[in-house]
Amino acid sequence: MQTIFDDRWHRRALRGDAQAVAQLADVAIGPLYRFCLYRLGGDTHVCEEVVQETLVVAIRRLDRYQPHRAEGNIFPWLTGLARNEIRRALAREKNNADLQASWARVDRELREVYARLESQPFDEELLRREETCQMVGATMSQIPPHYREALEAKYISGKTVREMAAAWSISEKAIESRLGRAREAFRATFLSLTKNLGAETA
Repeated sequence: MQTIFDDRWHRRALRGDAQAVAQLADVAIGPLYRFCLYRLGGDTHVCEEVVQETLVVAIRRLDRYQPHRAEGNIFPWLTGLARNEIRRALAREKNNADLQASWARVDRELREVYARLESQPFDEELLRREETCQMVGATMSQIPPHYREALEAKYISGKTVREMAAAWSISEKAIESRLGRAREAFRATFLSLTKNLGAETA
């Protein structure tokens, strides 16, 4: 979700350009849904409502988004809005205290994880295991965008290092380095999520 939401796009969207507004919705829905789902205890109905309301609020408050400061990556701003909607949704639900506490622990641990990424081998099979599909989606939504793009290109789209280097106009060595860091970020984030949510990875 990076680069396309720059100053030029922002000016168009603020003028009410329907195509620019639609572009935001089209690109944001999937990542926002994955970001919100586990925070809402896997309730797909409530998640859909939260994502919809988040996009409505985002469009209404688009003047507060600052593309130059965000370097064109609108997702952190959107997730900030989503967190507010999630809190409102949870406040309406019963037995939400444990879920909120769980995600507070997740957020704290994720900040620590990003500060000291581990260097242990990454199990590539995680991206293809059906039983961990939702957790993989949640993980992918929380790692930095350039890491997510690299993993998706390599392990979901099946692109080679050479193809990725050509597409992004950087060296193959740089691609390999990015993939290594992306695997570390994915593994650390995945383990943090599964630990806090009690999911099985074995």
